[in-house]
Amino acid sequence: MSNDLTRLSAADLAAHLVSGEVSSVEATQAHLDRIGDVDPAVHAFLHVSTEDALATARDIDSRRAAGEDLHPLAGVPIAVKDVVVTKGLPTTAGSKILDGWIPPYDATLVERIRAAGLPILGKTNMDEFAMGSSTEHSAYGNTHNPWDLDRIPGGSGGGSAAAVAAYEAPLAIGTDTGGSIRQPGAVTGTVGVKPTYGGVSRYGLIAMASSLDQAGPVTRTVLDSALLHELIGGHDPRDSTSINEDLPLLVDAARQGAIGDLRGLRVGVVSELSGEGYQEGVSARFAESLDLLRSLGAEIIEVSCPHFKYALGAYYLIMPSEASSNLAKFDGMRFGLRVEPEDGPITAERVMSATRGQGFGDEVKRRIILGTYALSAGYYDAYYGSAQKVRTLIQRDFDAAFAQADVLVSPTAPTTAFKFGEKLDDPLAMYLNDVATIPANLAGVPGMSLPNGLSDDGLPVGFQILAPAKADDRLYRVGAALEAALENTWGGPLLAKAPELEVAR
Repeated sequence: MSNDLTRLSAADLAAHLVSGEVSSVEATQAHLDRIGDVDPAVHAFLHVSTEDALATARDIDSRRAAGEDLHPLAGVPIAVKDVVVTKGLPTTAGSKILDGWIPPYDATLVERIRAAGLPILGKTNMDEFAMGSSTEHSAYGNTHNPWDLDRIPGGSGGGSAAAVAAYEAPLAIGTDTGGSIRQPGAVTGTVGVKPTYGGVSRYGLIAMASSLDQAGPVTRTVLDSALLHELIGGHDPRDSTSINEDLPLLVDAARQGAIGDLRGLRVGVVSELSGEGYQEGVSARFAESLDLLRSLGAEIIEVSCPHFKYALGAYYLIMPSEASSNLAKFDGMRFGLRVEPEDGPITAERVMSATRGQGFGDEVKRRIILGTYALSAGYYDAYYGSAQKVRTLIQRDFDAAFAQADVLVSPTAPTTAFKFGEKLDDPLAMYLNDVATIPANLAGVPGMSLPNGLSDDGLPVGFQILAPAKADDRLYRVGAALEAALENTWGGPLLAKAPELEVAR
């Protein structure tokens, strides 16, 4: 029974809870048991909040028994990426510099999750301060891909994607600065959505790059993502970048899309996001997915976004510049780790140097140095200023492309999951994993990755859909239609093809 409960989609599990066939305590305990069974091998979680999750589940069961009107996802367990602050639960952002820190408040999206009655199973592993494409840069060890434990689960949110793919959680929260929801989704066979910038509050997210960061859902189905997105999204006066408008009807769009009628929809294939550098199996599955969209009535056209080829370079100037500014607060003075120099006088500068030297990992130090250099006097215009101009050109490319097409599509990542250590000593090769996802963050437009098959190596690949800003509902309509067509072809969800994980007990 526990195994069956962990295999259900969030929407199906919610239906069982509403009908009374299953209690939230049973569902939550089943997922906690699953975590106990497989997480020693997967290492998706940094902290498991057993007592907190079960207390929430018991409360929801009592309220449901009393006839209270509850949120559609009430009682469905969820995991939260450890870059999102959670009152009373440890939050480390994958870094030793925050080891042991317990926030005194909740992020807005966590407040909404708690208010809706979703038991929080725990906090998931991630690259330190969300800096990485493989979750190999966590200070607390690697997370493993459930499809092959010798391979990466993507990054920076590999823990959230792996938890969902390993059936440890039906829902998870990720954050996406340059693809950190979508790229892990692609390599683990899960659905990941980056909402429109400002569509989900950033209040309570530990910032890496404030103009790029965006929280969003990680799930196993498009409908589940829509349900979670509607819950956590919407205006928040505490976030100055929050969009003061109602969300589009995302769940309705997903249900409409699942019917499979895309007649009249124009799908633009971005010519710059394919071809050389893309694994043969990735390209083959992408072409097959285009054929499926065509069979559903969509018109497939090719569009050019000529400045996308500069997106990677622009991103890796803007992001570290903002990160170097945001991480200045970690000084060993106010919270988190404090390391005093072993000899000599104890001054603010020497404490800060010792704390950062011991508390930050190599990738964080690399990006702080790069960002500080790009912002320094004499280089600001040449680097950061020029990157912002390129960002404007990329935004114009999107405007021109969306004048021709309703949505844009590409492979989510150029390759399937690579083995641990394969790219660790080559940062540039690692950065190239985000080549298809970064443009959306620079422009603030929404994006979705959904699994669209297995490559020739037997590993999952992802299909990326991009929509205009504030038109997130288009992602769900097209994503649900493609998902239904793919699963009809496969005879079930792609994750059903994943190898069974060995149980630890």
